[in-house]
Amino acid sequence: MDTVINILTGALMSVVNMAKIVIPVMVALEVAKKFNILDKLSRGLKPITDFFGMERKSGLLLMIGLVFGLAYGAGAIIQYVEEGEVNKRDLVLLMAFLSLCHAVPEDTLLFVEAGGKGAVILGSRIFAASLVTYVMSKKIKTEEQVAQWA
Repeated sequence: MDTVINILTGALMSVVNMAKIVIPVMVALEVAKKFNILDKLSRGLKPITDFFGMERKSGLLLMIGLVFGLAYGAGAIIQYVEEGEVNKRDLVLLMAFLSLCHAVPEDTLLFVEAGGKGAVILGSRIFAASLVTYVMSKKIKTEEQVAQWA
């Protein structure tokens, strides 16, 4: 019985810790939307979204996933999808990229601490994610083709 209680307590604490990060990120996104800060950030990420053939708004979600990772960035991604801010094609490309390259600062530092070479780890992750996403962006041209990849 103690094991079950420990598991449930640990799971609950994980959810609480995630909420401590996700909720402020969501509030910051809403404030940034209100003051058009997101539009300015999206313009700065335009070269990346253009490379993958994605809409400009997808760039911000890409950056959130890179910095915060999938667990913490998921709240923002889900909110954008529910609000219709991101189309299905861009969502598939975004997830393709982030599945290979997310939580960049955290993961890179963890591997460097374990003895890895930061530049090699970071470079190979970004290269692999960019290559896969670019190839997919050339194969998926329309919303109808998304179902084949999702």
